[in-house]
Amino acid sequence: MAKIDHIRNFAIIAHIDHGKSTIADRIIHSCGGLTEREMKAQVLDSMDIERERGITIKAQTVKLNYKSKDGKDYILNIIDTPGHVDFSYEVSRSLYACEGSILIVDSTQGVEAQTLANVYQALDINHEIVPVLNKIDLPASDLEKTKKQIEEVIGIDTENAIPCSGKTGEGINEILEQIIVSLPAPEGEKDADLKCLLVDSWYDTYLGVVILVRVIDGKISKNMKIKMMSTNQEYIVEKVGVFTPKATDMKELNAGEIGFITTGIKVLSETKVGDTICDATKPLQEALPGFKRSKPVVFCGLFPVDSSEYQKLKDGLGKLQLNDASFSFEAESSSALGLGFRCGFLGLLHLEIITERLEREFDINLLTTTPGVVYKVHMNKGEVIELQNPSSLPDPTLIKFIEEPWIKATIITPDQYLGSIIKVCQDKRGVQTNLSYSGNRAVLNYEIPLNEVVFDFNDRLKSMTSGYASFDYEIIGHREGDLVKLGILVNAEPVDALSMMVHKDFAQTVGREVCEKLKDLIPRHNFMIPVQAAIGGKIIARETIKGFKKDVLTKIHGGGARDRKRKLLDKQKKGKARGKQFGKVEIPQEAFIGVLKINKDSL
Repeated sequence: MAKIDHIRNFAIIAHIDHGKSTIADRIIHSCGGLTEREMKAQVLDSMDIERERGITIKAQTVKLNYKSKDGKDYILNIIDTPGHVDFSYEVSRSLYACEGSILIVDSTQGVEAQTLANVYQALDINHEIVPVLNKIDLPASDLEKTKKQIEEVIGIDTENAIPCSGKTGEGINEILEQIIVSLPAPEGEKDADLKCLLVDSWYDTYLGVVILVRVIDGKISKNMKIKMMSTNQEYIVEKVGVFTPKATDMKELNAGEIGFITTGIKVLSETKVGDTICDATKPLQEALPGFKRSKPVVFCGLFPVDSSEYQKLKDGLGKLQLNDASFSFEAESSSALGLGFRCGFLGLLHLEIITERLEREFDINLLTTTPGVVYKVHMNKGEVIELQNPSSLPDPTLIKFIEEPWIKATIITPDQYLGSIIKVCQDKRGVQTNLSYSGNRAVLNYEIPLNEVVFDFNDRLKSMTSGYASFDYEIIGHREGDLVKLGILVNAEPVDALSMMVHKDFAQTVGREVCEKLKDLIPRHNFMIPVQAAIGGKIIARETIKGFKKDVLTKIHGGGARDRKRKLLDKQKKGKARGKQFGKVEIPQEAFIGVLKINKDSL
């Protein structure tokens, strides 16, 4: 058993694609965590989707043994964290369980937006930080420039910054030594009463709920009776272990260590992330501060294409929620799409990952409605309603005003793209708060309504800057906005799945675009179909889908039969009117998807 001063707990933080998982692989390999045969790229990314896309979604933990140059044996507990803004909740949890961080910066790209966000999170909780300059094997690598950026933009001393290459393995031993020297050992009393932080939990088919814990004080051992302080429930510990990265059983976990326990819990809701675990026989007086709750910011409806798959979708969402507590869902029905679910996500990538996992792991064909945000509707009588779905907006005469969520965006870009980025931010109703330079890179700060960013902001940013700009945001609260509900009517029937909240100034443009798109995507019927965009009772845009026309006069030969022709045409006219009245307009799935993909370039 290692002494507490021979333990180092650290997280790996960086912007997406800067090489966190690759360097974690190298560290595992050099510490002998896995044999050569067991090694594979991105060993900590357990999901197929993580490996394909080259992104980390879930924070993973590993315990390694390391013999330092000073001849002492150390225990290293690594947590590999996600780099994307949508998974910042995972990052904040991971940082709480550690005393220090390795900051990886790609020496070809320099400091990017998410690097800043994660570093500031780490500095807020007084982490020691070891800067690492990755990808030195590439010709575009510029160490001095990157060091200067880290000092100017973040404000961290780079004297001890370690150049390395995750690909070749150069500099990995230096990183390990620096961790031992620079990062503090955990503080904690082995003989004190048990105090333990619940870092994460997930569902395992064989073991039930597996709980990842960081022991602050005392020790946790097999057959021990423990208590969750938020629920006051008591459990018996059935299994104690660590990941090396394989799950390995242990007799006990001592102060300062990170590992997992199982207690026979079958329902994930009983394990609140950030909860304090204590000894049931010696309960603590006060709990640990825990983490701030994750709040979904983007909402959208998920509907099965085949209505018979509704139950399958429900089960799939339930299983995914077991492993991802930051995702929420509730049942909803739509007249156009049938039964489905209203789901809340931390961002668009999070939405994309969840929908892809549903289609892949559970084989469900999905239809996704327009992503939207949560509005606060202030009524005349003084009550405040939280609105997720635009179709359930109350009557405008009863509304005093509507507030929408705003974000503080940080954009880091090469300065040649600055003009076009400022133009896009202004088009999105953004307000510039700061502009600073670090060499030839500009750091832009904007306040923008979240609704404007949800659609395609990040994609447009990447395409207009050839992928060099990076974007990060945080929610700063709600502000009053001049918003209206844009309703779409097909054959005078409102289609609730296509209704959206838009700013009054853009309503007409968006309405016209949606109508034009639907005109192209809805197939022709036997009768004429009007497609309209409306605000309340006022129609602001219209397109008409022409009906099929059958020539009913072909059977009449010769001339002079005017009355007969008139009769046949009147009969046809009545039939079309009846068709228009009773005929159901089938709106294909492509039409919904097409409307969702409308690029708001004109806005």
